[in-house]
Amino acid sequence: MLLILALTAALVGACAYTVWPRDDAAEEAGTAGATPAREPVTLEGALVTQLVAGEISRPQYVRAMEKLAARDDARHPLAVPPDNGPAAAGA
Repeated sequence: MLLILALTAALVGACAYTVWPRDDAAEEAGTAGATPAREPVTLEGALVTQLVAGEISRPQYVRAMEKLAARDDARHPLAVPPDNGPAAAGA
């Protein structure tokens, strides 16, 4: 019985392997499963890409993000709602 189960599992595995979609050109190039590189869309993405690639150091990244946050705060200041006191407990 165990032999029949093992043969059935091997047969199902072989069938699944033959019908599984694959990219033959990527296999020949040795890049099977690799995702294509995408260009960053935002400035934050560009900074992270440079940090990961080793083009900038961590302190440079932090300074650039501080400048970016300050510029964003100057362009779009956050409006804090007024304080109306504690919330009503029974409401």
